[in-house]
Amino acid sequence: MPDTTPSSAEVADTKEPQKAKEENLILPWQLKLKRRYPTAQDLRERARKRMPNFAFEYVDGGAGSDRGIARNWQAFDSVEMVPRYGKVISPPPTDVELFGRAYAAPVGIAPIGGPGTGFPGAETYFAKAAQEARVPYTLGVLSAITIEQAAELAPDVLWLQLYRFARNDHKIGMDLVKRAEAAGVHALMLTWDSPVRTTRPREVKSGIMAPFKLTNRLRMDAMRSPPWLFSMMRNGIPRFVSLRPYMDGKTSIEDSTKFIRAEGGGAFTWEEIARYREAWKGPLLLKGVLHPGDAERAIAEGIDGLVVTNHGGRQIDALPASIDALPAIATQVDGRAEIIVDSGIRSGVDVARAIALGAHAGFAGKAFLWSLGALGSRGPAHLIDLFKEDLSATLGQLGCHTVEELRSVKTRHPGAYRLVDFGHIE
Repeated sequence: MPDTTPSSAEVADTKEPQKAKEENLILPWQLKLKRRYPTAQDLRERARKRMPNFAFEYVDGGAGSDRGIARNWQAFDSVEMVPRYGKVISPPPTDVELFGRAYAAPVGIAPIGGPGTGFPGAETYFAKAAQEARVPYTLGVLSAITIEQAAELAPDVLWLQLYRFARNDHKIGMDLVKRAEAAGVHALMLTWDSPVRTTRPREVKSGIMAPFKLTNRLRMDAMRSPPWLFSMMRNGIPRFVSLRPYMDGKTSIEDSTKFIRAEGGGAFTWEEIARYREAWKGPLLLKGVLHPGDAERAIAEGIDGLVVTNHGGRQIDALPASIDALPAIATQVDGRAEIIVDSGIRSGVDVARAIALGAHAGFAGKAFLWSLGALGSRGPAHLIDLFKEDLSATLGQLGCHTVEELRSVKTRHPGAYRLVDFGHIE
């Protein structure tokens, strides 16, 4: 029998007592969740039981045999950090500054394409949680809420991710840039690491095909997951509504898929990146950098931030782990751009590892989708709290009073790429 007991995550939104917020008290439901789900892995196991099979496979799976995902996790786990004791340490703060703005932690929600397939309403829940916690949320352009709606929900923390829409002289992409500026988006992220679509076997086996169709098999699968169905009834069938102005009013899943395949695709060229740099006056990030030569060229083109990622192991499972690629890139960049690591982050310890190796922040995607599958609307806020508490505890254990002091922590990183591995950088 499916688990139909509503968790505290699915209870209708209630306003927490203002006194509890002001005094930073832990409410009973929060304490219960922390006891039952103290790690992202616990959320993953709960999500596996509560989500439709196709939704979990979409969220959790990768390319090939999932070796890219496994490599990301193993690489993070291999990084050791040496503590220094003998200091008076109270729970250290986790606040940081990214691209000139203050955030409560160097933790962010990574851009995710079509997260509503994993859990309907995902974008709304992410935006609300990020705004409440004051951490960055990167809205994917393939989202079920518009840029403008997201900006209303997360006015202080919203970033936007763009794929390449090159037809008609980038008419769609440039209009999205204008909309982002008008909505008050704080940073723009160009996704560079998905030049072609590749096969994700777990998706295929679960019944998800391209172009996507809501088959009877998928409907029956969804019927076995009351929490997922409840959220779909509340939020509607996910549609890529940010692209609605360019689709002649056709917003079905099938029409959206056809539109994206016709209009989008390919990696941004350097000339196109320069053009977006000229059009966008705020912080501009390039997502998918794994080679220090590409990092150097990106800086030359005016990029403010680099996202070191292998797309969560979802494009090809032969790429380096993101954390292994980081040291050479950080050495090459030498402080000239801010660096974010994405792919494989599951804890505050992982975020600390990334910063100790040269990053400025760590973003997670899969883990936040697990949180929704496990706990519904309360999941993202719960996971952010876990990240922050774990990061603060890690700082204290290592002898760091601030996040910045992580940069002086001695590390051992057996899988790291070094700059010498790439020879002459062009």
